Amino acid sequence: MPLSAANDYEATSWEDLQRLLFQDTWDARIGRFRSPFVYRGGRSRHFQLETSLQRLGGEYHQLEHHLLRNFRKYARETGLPAAAASTWDWLALAQHHGLPTRLLDWTYSPYVALHFATDDLSAYHEDGIIWALNYVKAAEHLPQRLRQALQTEGSNVFTSELLQPVSSSLRELEELQAEPYVLFLEPPSLDARIVHQYALFSLMSTGQSVLHDWLANRPDLYFRIILPAHLKWEVRDKLDQANITERVLLPGLGGLSRWLHRHYSPRTDGKNFLDDNEMR
Repeated sequence: MPLSAANDYEATSWEDLQRLLFQDTWDARIGRFRSPFVYRGGRSRHFQLETSLQRLGGEYHQLEHHLLRNFRKYARETGLPAAAASTWDWLALAQHHGLPTRLLDWTYSPYVALHFATDDLSAYHEDGIIWALNYVKAAEHLPQRLRQALQTEGSNVFTSELLQPVSSSLRELEELQAEPYVLFLEPPSLDARIVHQYALFSLMSTGQSVLHDWLANRPDLYFRIILPAHLKWEVRDKLDQANITERVLLPGLGGLSRWLHRHYSPRTDGKNFLDDNEMR
């Protein structure tokens, strides 16, 4: 389903990008800048908000239960006691380790989202994208039981401990409301990666519901920032200077190696910053 073009903003410079990333983040109730948005970065503007489960294709919704059941059966040394861990803990753990699930990764940090829009040098020939989704307004579409749980807690997002007493399974989640809805789930701090990425997940009430399509019917809940290909090198270099790198966001030797590999890779387009900007 097509999205509204009125919700798309194309950044014209690093300075313009800052304005767009932090627009509408003033909270007059408390007199502070407190963003109601969560962010997701994509290396291509054509990426849609499809889950890894949906990208399996075929009758993927019929496989979800089997994937999670077998993950729980064979998982070892996860740090989650099998008798006590909820469905939501297992889902977060599975997503974290690459199992196809209905979860989508988001972050509270627009700079972390920018990192994931610029971390792949092979995609620098195409425009990237930053999604900004108003999770506070999205909560207004939740079923009454879930909204009440959030209000009682004084929160806008769920933890597994908050969600478990209200809905303990994916089936129960779907049965709470006929119309599809999205909720946001903060994962347990499984490792430093989740903490450093300021991460949380979106979770649709049915495995077949596509967040991209759901938002197309609710344009007041999101906006998108187009990151032109010619800006990616400047953005990447300035993120590196701000210490938003794989070394920090993906702690460990793997993240360190990925950072060094990218950081020391030359530009392959034969251009430099002045080539991109001398006519502006």
